Amino acid sequence: MQTQTYPRNFSHIGLTVTDLDAAVRFYTEVMGWYLIMPPTTITEDDSAIGIMCNDVFGPGWGSFRIAHLSTGDKIGVELFEFPHSERRENNFEFWKTGVFHFSVQDPDVEGLAAKIVAAGGKQRMPVREYYPGEKPYRMVYMEDPFGNIVEIYSHSYELTYSAGAYQA
Repeated sequence: MQTQTYPRNFSHIGLTVTDLDAAVRFYTEVMGWYLIMPPTTITEDDSAIGIMCNDVFGPGWGSFRIAHLSTGDKIGVELFEFPHSERRENNFEFWKTGVFHFSVQDPDVEGLAAKIVAAGGKQRMPVREYYPGEKPYRMVYMEDPFGNIVEIYSHSYELTYSAGAYQA
């Protein structure tokens, strides 16, 4: 019997930040995401979540703070603040395995980029066009105030790449 492979839906992403309260403000006020569970402290104990965290982190993790948000298209964002959270010295090691950025979509790329900078983030490059003079598809790489790399697209992923963005 052959098993059918199908595209799974993206559920959520987890981001570690150095200041959970500031991150919740940034992502709700700048990105407009919904706060679905306010900052909460999770402690190493025998509760269901305590046992799950033991499985993930191993014994001795102590405690951490977490908040849950949701994007407009129902994608979850977990924000974590650990007792000794620290910003990476080099947050742009794109050649190393793992997540090196996440992307959001906004038709006003320049406006969202300006809001991110005004909130303490950073613009890593000029806004660029995929099809200059042909289609209005734009993008830019940013950095949130906590060092996470955020890419902004003006149009959906499918629209941007369906026409072969890298073809001459």
